[in-house]
Amino acid sequence: MNDLLELTKVTRRFGGLTAVQSVDLRVRQGQIKAVIGPNGAGKTTLFNLISCVLPVSAGLIQFQGNALNRLKAYAAAALGISRTFQTAAIFHNMSILENVMLGRHMRSRRGLFRVAIKTPGARREEKAIREDALQWLHFMGVNDRFDSLPGELPFVIHRKIEIARALATEPKLLLLDEPAAGLDIRETEELAACIQKIRDQGITILIIEHDMSLVMDISDEVCVLNYGAKIAEGAPRDVQRNEEVIEAYLGKEH
Repeated sequence: MNDLLELTKVTRRFGGLTAVQSVDLRVRQGQIKAVIGPNGAGKTTLFNLISCVLPVSAGLIQFQGNALNRLKAYAAAALGISRTFQTAAIFHNMSILENVMLGRHMRSRRGLFRVAIKTPGARREEKAIREDALQWLHFMGVNDRFDSLPGELPFVIHRKIEIARALATEPKLLLLDEPAAGLDIRETEELAACIQKIRDQGITILIIEHDMSLVMDISDEVCVLNYGAKIAEGAPRDVQRNEEVIEAYLGKEH
């Protein structure tokens, strides 16, 4: 498999604090790769660098051979990088369906003026966007109440809405930031099945997660950060037995 994403000596500083320190990382096409580590290890900062929410202080990030260092977040999304957040970023004044349609609108070919005056072409495209959004909601197991506001529904549906919206952007790389946070065991198992289905669609996945059972079940490889630096990388079972990883999570006495 080819490398879809490559980070070389990537560093991010906030004043005197180094949040990400000289990290090398490769994500192969078609892979599910997890980034784990204790709280404050730099995981979300790393995602913010990959999605161009933050600029790197040093190093190089390449996606399909394209340097991302000077790009804005919308340009990274246009290249095929989509993401979710630790706290589900959904619009509570919009319906489930409208939330997902927002993601699809990024690929719209019609200008704002033609959409506003409802030209025939704009109406056809709006119908196609709606159908595509419904498809991704069904894919994520949301099969009814499409006109409901998110506040009326369980938290697990919020997670599914956000992932469906990210999928509607037609990503090549999907970044999932703690998608199992706040979910119970049954909901987490359901989410794991969805993530594997997403990979089966040809979408590469990079995931931050604290639920180790989920990480071990679905990941092809695991990268471990501690204090902003990479301390281990490899197959899930090998990482699980790594002494430095055990020390980072449990302390030296253990």
